[in-house]
Amino acid sequence: MSSQLPDPTADLDWSGFAGPIHERFRASAEAHPDSTCVVETKTSTTPERVFTYRQIYEASNTLAHYLHDAGVTNGDVVMIWAHRSVDLVVCIMGTLASGATMTVLDPAYPPARQQVYLEVSQPRALVRIGRATDENGPLAPLVQSYIDESLQLKAEVPELRLRDDGFLLGGEVDGKDVLESARQKASSPPDVLVGPDSNPTLSFTSGSEGRPKGVLGRHYSLTRYYDWMAERFNLSSESRFTMLSGIAHDPIQRDIFTPLFLGGQLLCPAKEDIQHEKLAEWMSEHKPTVSHLTPAMGQILVGGASAEFPSLQNVFFVGDVLTTRDCRVLRRLAVNANIINMYGTTETQRAVSYYEIPNAAENPDYLNQLKDTVPAGKGMQNVQLLVVSREDRTRMCKVGEVGEIYCRAAGLAEGYLGDEQKNAEKFIDNWFVDNQKWVELDAKNSKDEPWRKYYKGPRDRLYRTGDLGRYLETGDVECTGRADDQVKIRGFRIELNDIDSNLSQHQLIRDCKTLVRRDRNEEPTLVSYIVPEAKEWQKWLTSFNYEDVEDEGVEMGTVRVYLKKYRRMQTAVLEHLKSRLPVYAVPTIYIVLNKLPLNPNGKVDKPNLPFPDVSERTEEASEEDLQNWESLTETERAVAQKWADLVRGLNPKTIRQDQSFFDLGGHSLLAQQLLLMTRKEFGVDISINMLYEYPTLNGFSGQIEKVKGGASVDVEEGDPEYAKSYDELVEILADKYQSADVGEAENLTVFLTGATGFLGAYLINEILGRAKPNIKLIAHVRGAKNPAAALERLQRSLRGNGVWKDEWSSRLSCVVGDLSQPQLGIDILTWKRLSKEVDVVIHNGASVHWVKRYHEMMPPNVLSTIDAMRLCNEGRPKRFAFVSSTAVLDSDHYIKLSEDLTRTGQGSITEEDDMMGSRTGLGTGYGQTKWVSEQLIRVAGQRGLRGTIIRPGYILGDAETGVCNVDDFMIRMLKGCLQLQSRPRIINTVNAVPVKHVARVVVAGALNSIAGGGMHVAQVTAHPRLRMNEYLSILEYYGYKTPEVSYDAWKDDLERFVSAGPIEKDQEQHALMPLFHFCMNDLPANTRAPELDDRNAVALLKADADRFTGVDESMGYGVSREDVGRYLRYLNETKYISAPSERGRPLPDIKADIASAKAAGGRGGA
Repeated sequence: MSSQLPDPTADLDWSGFAGPIHERFRASAEAHPDSTCVVETKTSTTPERVFTYRQIYEASNTLAHYLHDAGVTNGDVVMIWAHRSVDLVVCIMGTLASGATMTVLDPAYPPARQQVYLEVSQPRALVRIGRATDENGPLAPLVQSYIDESLQLKAEVPELRLRDDGFLLGGEVDGKDVLESARQKASSPPDVLVGPDSNPTLSFTSGSEGRPKGVLGRHYSLTRYYDWMAERFNLSSESRFTMLSGIAHDPIQRDIFTPLFLGGQLLCPAKEDIQHEKLAEWMSEHKPTVSHLTPAMGQILVGGASAEFPSLQNVFFVGDVLTTRDCRVLRRLAVNANIINMYGTTETQRAVSYYEIPNAAENPDYLNQLKDTVPAGKGMQNVQLLVVSREDRTRMCKVGEVGEIYCRAAGLAEGYLGDEQKNAEKFIDNWFVDNQKWVELDAKNSKDEPWRKYYKGPRDRLYRTGDLGRYLETGDVECTGRADDQVKIRGFRIELNDIDSNLSQHQLIRDCKTLVRRDRNEEPTLVSYIVPEAKEWQKWLTSFNYEDVEDEGVEMGTVRVYLKKYRRMQTAVLEHLKSRLPVYAVPTIYIVLNKLPLNPNGKVDKPNLPFPDVSERTEEASEEDLQNWESLTETERAVAQKWADLVRGLNPKTIRQDQSFFDLGGHSLLAQQLLLMTRKEFGVDISINMLYEYPTLNGFSGQIEKVKGGASVDVEEGDPEYAKSYDELVEILADKYQSADVGEAENLTVFLTGATGFLGAYLINEILGRAKPNIKLIAHVRGAKNPAAALERLQRSLRGNGVWKDEWSSRLSCVVGDLSQPQLGIDILTWKRLSKEVDVVIHNGASVHWVKRYHEMMPPNVLSTIDAMRLCNEGRPKRFAFVSSTAVLDSDHYIKLSEDLTRTGQGSITEEDDMMGSRTGLGTGYGQTKWVSEQLIRVAGQRGLRGTIIRPGYILGDAETGVCNVDDFMIRMLKGCLQLQSRPRIINTVNAVPVKHVARVVVAGALNSIAGGGMHVAQVTAHPRLRMNEYLSILEYYGYKTPEVSYDAWKDDLERFVSAGPIEKDQEQHALMPLFHFCMNDLPANTRAPELDDRNAVALLKADADRFTGVDESMGYGVSREDVGRYLRYLNETKYISAPSERGRPLPDIKADIASAKAAGGRGGA
């Protein structure tokens, strides 16, 4: 064996424990207590915060004592609801000082994945960082439910915050801060003993069956290699480190522990600084000397950057393949930085290899001798990379021979929590040497150190990485690929089988295979190849009235055909995976094939799977594309360039005139940004609705030209899409519908959709809260595994809204379904049971979205209505109640009609109006779907169906508890004005009604009839109505500084606010961002609401009082100043808005259960 290669029998200092990291931190704090420890750098809205070692040490001791006093001990897991901040440092160090095991719950992960982490880790304590809740809202109901019902917590810190002065708050329980008594002991940590085999960390990596694996770390590993690193890379207490790793990604431990071990500084950037260009500027301004990055974060650092940061001396890369291309760019900006490529995994902890690239100032030509990717290098001190023959693992590979890479070190992780089979496969005893040799040597050298109580003795183990590689002549290891399907993208480890397992659960998919492909720039991309289930696909096509096209094989030339043909399936699959996997594990490209190609061995022929590389597609049609580009108008070319600026990876010269902005990758928030760019570039205002009406390059550019030419934009000539859709759908309605009436029945069964939404909760309260008739309620719930899980989710929603009563349990049950699917997504046996049992159907469910187009919202909103009516027509006759919206009146026709009727004293829009005035002119997809649904229901009513269409306006909160829907426009307006610190002068009246009254009208309409049979409309209108300026002035009344300004001035403030900050969906945004253009494009006109007649609603409420409730609510309700005050109180207590800063009337008391409301999470729409 070459002398350059590692000796697999060498002694690697198995018992060389350097002490636990929290003790080394203690030594740093005692040596220089007033030295700077953590710096939270300034943001656009907050100043810099600086904390000393003493402050961090005492704060972490406070938390440690609290946990220790609560009984948290060695081996107990403490889960941290995390946020990138000094608070996370305190949480981690406090947990370790208590002797416990820390693990992190990242708010960015989907709730289902968060629950799995809880199931695997079974934490005994939970620490919630207050700022994590501020930015992301409370834990999702699914997660909170699991915590409440399945965990036995010894301790919980509800809202940890470190004040500017270093004072640690934990949040109040029963009027007292939970950390109050522990602060008395802050000068030193608890007297807790840990050893090298104690477990300080639990880090997660995904599992092949869709379940993450928890990797238990060891204290040995956290400190073993820092002394060597300090000497090798000239690190010291003068070093300034960055905190840039993902907060739930194990490299964050390296970010934090390295400076605390050495006594250096840790620089924590704001979220807004971790993005292209700004990150380089942040580095230049704050002058770190050391940074740990993934290659993906390195690309963010240098992407589009011009700011140089010569202070950087060492940058350590870990987590993925590092390319020399990225290194070249980095070296131009950080000329003094040595680049160290580190190779390791979660399972190896700090035990990694390294390959150093000297800085550009020292050796500017060094990269020229390397290939496209940087080698993994050699093991650090007492770490070995063993490349072993795949045919005979007892044989080490020779130089140049490809084999499987094993990592040998004393600092490997303990293993996978609760998975001994996987541990046996991956953590393997070294077969090159007898471990007894090290045991005997350790016994000879032992000094009976106290930590040996927590030491299992020398264990010469190898970790099987699954990577393939070979030795270079220098002894460095070069990685060549993977031995299995586990991959890394952007620093995150992903198991492709996990993706395929979740894909195979989708009803439209028969077969699938996910691969990682690299484009010409070596950018890794997840690509899923899927084969549709033919029968389900035909159902899908039918639901959209589409015709199929002939299959055309799997050749590269037809991939574009498949991408276009199966676009809707791709969207459905994407949403399916987003609800089940972390965002980084969701593929970005889906290719639907008629079959997967197989090799002669009967396995999937991976090399023969086509990859739709963007550049390849462009080149394939490059001549045609260029001809098309030449034919475009000047405006079309400018618009195409703007689209390409917004949609990553889009070449403007490939955009055709008939291609849609949204089909090319645009989404609602990018649409708002596009309209801002359009205003600045062309000096014209185009509405968001117009973009959705004319989403193609030709259509959108044409509207710009019209406005520039002085013409007003208009919608397409003739009937719009939604009106044509109605004409087609009316043909599939039944010729005759059964008629039903409740009569004097004492026992009824009601089927309710939209049960988990805001109005749905109050409908359940209204239905089950009645003394008569005795109602059994069956609720339709989406996304649950089974009816029991659906009921659990529904109960949590009801508790969060403050309306749950235990006595309802015997009368409430659930069915699982999906409104976007045929037959409401309900299985056939359940459907037949419902048809036989149900007496009344209340169709309250719908997709509510600010800017989605009609065809996107048609399945859950219109087709579901047709299916709900079909349910009424099968089995037992049923009454039908449909919750519509006054959005069906948002056309110029009804605004003008209302004004004319009011001016001439002839009344208001009647409930008997045939609504044909909105056949054209409705601007939102949501309003269009409600109009089509209403018209279809009217026809069904003429054919026998009996019931009520209930048409509410803005549904505001509970007038008693203050509970409200934070996604409602009126609530967003309150928060938006607080963010701008001003309110617009708008004198329009608004039709806003408390949710309980809306629920009362809906149920009255479901159980009672109006003379004449058929389907009637009941309009819910406020008595009295507030004007918008009166509504917004209530902020000032309760001490919120929001002076009234002209609408134009307020609009300018809003545009400046949005233009100054990020608006991508994963970043913090203004409350009105989803409605930005609605607010900017003549909000006074957009908020005009017609006056409504409500005689049918009054009649229904009177009948309901006579027959059932005994309480006459027919006088109606409006929203008072005190009601809004309760909403503000609720919003403040749930941390949606801040407390008033000025003198004003105190916010009213409310009866809401704030803890349940926080646990329930955000309020959804109907």
